[in-house]
Amino acid sequence: MGDTGIMIETQSKVHRIPAVRTRGLVKTFGNYTAVDGIDLEIQQGQIFGVLGPNGAGKTTMIKMLATLLKIDAGHAQIFGLDVDAEPHKIRQLIGVTGQYASVDEQLTGRENLRLIARLQGLGRRKSKAIAAELLKEFGLLQAADKPLSTFSGGMRRRLDLAASLITRPPLIFLDEPTTGLDPRTRNQMWDTIRNLVASGVTVLLTTQYLEEADQLADRIAVIDRGRIVAQGTPTELKDSIGGSSLQVTLADQTAEGAARQIISHNFGPEAIHTSGQGQLTVAMQQANDAATVLLALRDDNVDVASIKVQEPSLDDVFLAITGKAPAVDSATTKEVSA
Repeated sequence: MGDTGIMIETQSKVHRIPAVRTRGLVKTFGNYTAVDGIDLEIQQGQIFGVLGPNGAGKTTMIKMLATLLKIDAGHAQIFGLDVDAEPHKIRQLIGVTGQYASVDEQLTGRENLRLIARLQGLGRRKSKAIAAELLKEFGLLQAADKPLSTFSGGMRRRLDLAASLITRPPLIFLDEPTTGLDPRTRNQMWDTIRNLVASGVTVLLTTQYLEEADQLADRIAVIDRGRIVAQGTPTELKDSIGGSSLQVTLADQTAEGAARQIISHNFGPEAIHTSGQGQLTVAMQQANDAATVLLALRDDNVDVASIKVQEPSLDDVFLAITGKAPAVDSATTKEVSA
């Protein structure tokens, strides 16, 4: 697809304009404020993840940036163009894939792509060619002429994403694109998204799946109640809630009291969490603290059956910042437990 970077030239060097820049973005519905003063800056060539619980304002923000909802206050730019002032130009620069497939159930995959291409102003020959190209690119050639009723959920999502790429826009909004997909199909979608970015596309991805953001995003913003409550790289967000933890399982459960006393002497009682059955979790500021714990236990003849050093996860970040547990995908739960 080539490099889609949009650049401006100054006196001495060339600078890339941010793909997305918002300042004080606000959207209200009556007395309810869905988006409450959001500031974002997304560089070209990034996958920028937006995390948040249901109702946090993620989809509303996407709709404003995509010119589907009026901006009530603040302003937004796409590649330096004002979203409110130049909506027609904005629509030529973006592709949108929502939470649910927007394809026509009565048509085949090929017919869907040709129709959407024609609606976007492409000629008959060009529409036919771009449909064939996208079907091949997204691994849908074998099913291209079958009715959509025979498509799996993952195939529909890939077709929906293909449809958003008909005009090869430099910016793609993916609003929870893997909702309802099983883990294998979700991994396939992740590979597709990575390939898009490798070809020069910028992606704004909203998701409730912490692993998805951790796997894909270069930077992440956590939104809660319409506001950005944290922002940074996945590593920065994990580091913001503290260091690693050491999970210790004692060889003798009756030694738990002695172990707590030993660890408290070195790290303080607030650093220890007891899970019962001889299992303790010790909060550490640095990984080297694990050696201190184990040596102290050994010196006092407290035997350890197993240990595990656990790094903070985005799940921990999400819970610490929003006070809510992340969403659990039923499809994922079923496949893992099967």
